[in-house]
Amino acid sequence: MTGPGGAGRTTVAAATALAEARAGRQVLLVSAEADTALGADGDKGLRILRPDPGADFRREFLALQARSGAALDLLGAAPLEDAELTELPGSRQFALLRALRDAAAGDRDLVVVDMPPLDEALAVLALPAQLRRYLRRLLPPERQAARALRPMLAQLAGVPMPAQWLYGTTGRWEAELAAVQAVVDAPATTVRLVVEPGPAAVDALCTARLGLALHGLALDLVIANRLLPADSPDPWFAGLTAEQHKHLERLRTEHTGTVHALPHLGRAPRGPEDLDLLAVEVGPPAAVPDRSVEDRRAEEGILVWHLPLPGAVKGELSLVRRGDELLLEAGPFRRAVPLPPALRRCTVSGAGLVDGDLRVRFTPVPGLWPKTSQRTP
Repeated sequence: MTGPGGAGRTTVAAATALAEARAGRQVLLVSAEADTALGADGDKGLRILRPDPGADFRREFLALQARSGAALDLLGAAPLEDAELTELPGSRQFALLRALRDAAAGDRDLVVVDMPPLDEALAVLALPAQLRRYLRRLLPPERQAARALRPMLAQLAGVPMPAQWLYGTTGRWEAELAAVQAVVDAPATTVRLVVEPGPAAVDALCTARLGLALHGLALDLVIANRLLPADSPDPWFAGLTAEQHKHLERLRTEHTGTVHALPHLGRAPRGPEDLDLLAVEVGPPAAVPDRSVEDRRAEEGILVWHLPLPGAVKGELSLVRRGDELLLEAGPFRRAVPLPPALRRCTVSGAGLVDGDLRVRFTPVPGLWPKTSQRTP
């Protein structure tokens, strides 16, 4: 669950988790703020996991310091103690990612995650793949960088390069990030957008669609929260209602999937009874955007890679081929997208954007493709 700040995503996440638990499922709610809405866990089938960025940062830092003790001793470094550690910017995001990994490794039927506001949530979901890419580039598994840097570091302060420690640490990070990425990329993982019908709702929807599609994630459902009743005799109140319903219809026009409307309770939710009024059923996961490769070699001598980018604008779109990746920028988002194996033996020959479908044309390199043999009749 994500959405613009103040749209009620925490309340909707708590209501969804509670409803599924009361329906007989074992549910885990990952949230740092759901206690206020729930009052208590609310049902024996519901458990709450509260990420603790401060404790997570101290635990990970002290473990890293302990593993690198020998190298720090050579440098004359003074180790830091638990009591003097304060979390750094970014700790909350990493604590949430570890909570996602731990939650998926459990035995619950359903995990509902109260994500940060939309822009931050998109960045968090993209983080595991981005960090893994950086690790592979900067510290390749074959350890060539370690061999090249060892003589230089030996001359600086006479410190031998701890290559084994460095790559052992990198291996642990890679394993953790891979586990989190597996959760994010799993077919059963979908994102729900919670908005309050208003001028910013459609903008939030467009941002979510484009950002999620760029990272290959599915937008499951749009939840229009705090919808005012339509039968008020008061002209001022009726005007607000009409404005909300106008934006609600725009949401339904823009989103090809389901838009679910939730009522305004006239107050802040005060416990499980109010949450029952805001429950949204969890259905089958939404389909992940299909990045298919169309083979047009017989007709045009090319292959076409289809990349769904709903809401993308041609003037805000750029792409660059770099090795086996396509560096793709769409609006405020940027991502290095790995090429399918077949396209790595091709050159980019053009691209076009048609109704939210980016079509990148590739021309096969003759020397890298097997020659087709023709049989004589």
